[in-house]
Amino acid sequence: MTAITPRDEMWMRRALELARQAESEGEVPIGAVLVKHDRIVAEGWNRPIAACDPTAHAEIEALRAGGRALGNYRLPHTTLYVTLEPCVMCMGAIVHARIQRLVFGAADPKRGAAGSVLSLHQADFLNHRVTVTAGVLAEECAAPLRTFFAARR
Repeated sequence: MTAITPRDEMWMRRALELARQAESEGEVPIGAVLVKHDRIVAEGWNRPIAACDPTAHAEIEALRAGGRALGNYRLPHTTLYVTLEPCVMCMGAIVHARIQRLVFGAADPKRGAAGSVLSLHQADFLNHRVTVTAGVLAEECAAPLRTFFAARR
């Protein structure tokens, strides 16, 4: 895990704005921002319900848009900011896209695949390693999720 920087907080605040967009659409409030050379390449927010697509997580949406924007299925030298620790599906996509660095806000102690339950980014059977920074604006990222799920119960 690497240290948190002021730029990390700035980009995570943008991811939080995208999480609010997801929530306004009735989706789980998770947002993601893909950055390269300190510029936004792509963004995404949770859309599985609206898209009728179980893979339309915020991270996948950002990776798809990033691939289109950069004209490549590989996204080297990029950092992905996401408000919640990625699941196994999203971590697999992050690794295969060759993301250099993952920065997430809230940990997911039940399903997190970037250090909480699994550390897929360090799996010996994969040929790429992603640097992970955890806990950026963790409470601000966790609060909308708690509120969202409390309202559903």
